Amino acid sequence: MENYCLSAPRYEEMEYRYCGKSGLLLSRVALGFWHNFGWTSGTQGQSEQDFERCSAIARYAFDHGVTYFDLANNYGPPAGSAEQCFGRIMKESLSAHRDEMVIATKAGHDMWPGPYGEWGSRKSLMASIDQSLRRMGLDYVDIFYSHRPDPRTPLEETMQALVDIVRSGKALYAGISKYPPEMAQKAYDYLAAHDVPCLVYQGKYNMMVREPENEILPQAAANGVGFVAFSPLNQGLLTDRYLNGIPDDSRIAKGGFLKKEALTEEYFKFAREVEKQAREEGCTMAQYALRWILRRPEVTSVIVGASSVEQLKQNLDI
Repeated sequence: MENYCLSAPRYEEMEYRYCGKSGLLLSRVALGFWHNFGWTSGTQGQSEQDFERCSAIARYAFDHGVTYFDLANNYGPPAGSAEQCFGRIMKESLSAHRDEMVIATKAGHDMWPGPYGEWGSRKSLMASIDQSLRRMGLDYVDIFYSHRPDPRTPLEETMQALVDIVRSGKALYAGISKYPPEMAQKAYDYLAAHDVPCLVYQGKYNMMVREPENEILPQAAANGVGFVAFSPLNQGLLTDRYLNGIPDDSRIAKGGFLKKEALTEEYFKFAREVEKQAREEGCTMAQYALRWILRRPEVTSVIVGASSVEQLKQNLDI
C-alpha cells in the first residue's frame, strides 16, 4: 500500500463542472461512502480484505478523475466507520494528493446517544465537525453539509454554526441537503447575508424521483447554488439488477433500505422501457440513468456508490 502511485492520466478522462456560481470545479461523478465502506464483515472492525477492497475502489476513482469524495458522520455501518475507513485510505494512499481532492462530510442524522447526537443545533454540529476531522485524520474538509433540516432548532442557529465552521477553517464551503424549498431559500439568504454563500444543495434525484425539477433545481440555479444528486440509480432500481427477480446478494435480499415492495408491475414496466432505451444508445441502464441526470445544466455532479472496482468502472464510463 505504501508504494501506491497513480496509474492513469486521470484528469483528461473526466468532465469538471463549476458548482453554482462559485469557482469550485467538481468531477461530474463523485464517489459516495454511504454503503460499502463500513465494517461489512462484522461489528468488531474492518477486515483487511474489506479494507483493501474499499481502498482499491477509492484509488481507482481518483486514478480516473474523480476528485469529489462524499461522506457523512453516520455513514457505515456502524456510524463513523466509513469516515474511519476513508481516513486510513488517505493516510496509506492519497494524503500526498489532498489538495487535488474535494472531501465532503455532513452532520444531522442520528450519530451518537443522547440529545446532541443528531439534528442541527450548534452543539451538535460543532461536535460533529471535530469528530469527523479526527476520524479522517484531516485538518479541514472542503464541504460541510447540514445533512437534513431540523424542525426544532431555529434555522438561524444551524446556519450560523455553518458560517462559524467555515470561518474557523474547518471547512472551506457550506452546503445543505434535503431541505424543502422554503427552508432552503431562508438558508441561502442567511448564508449570503453572512458572507458564506451556500455552495451546494444535495438532494435525491433520478429518473424515478423527479420532484427536484419543480422547485429545488430552479431555486438553486437562481441563487447561484450547485446541485449534487444522490441516489442517482435509486438504490439499484435503475440498473438491470432486479429485472429478473431479487438476487441473493442484493440490498433487498439483505434487508437494506430498499424493500421488495418497490418491485411493482409499474416498476417493471418502467425499468424495461429504460433498459430498451439504454440498449438503443449502446449503454447499460445505469449509464443511461446517470447520463439522464447529467443532461440538466443545474446538476454539478452525481454521487455513485460502488461495491467493487468493476462496478465503479462501468459507472464512470459515461
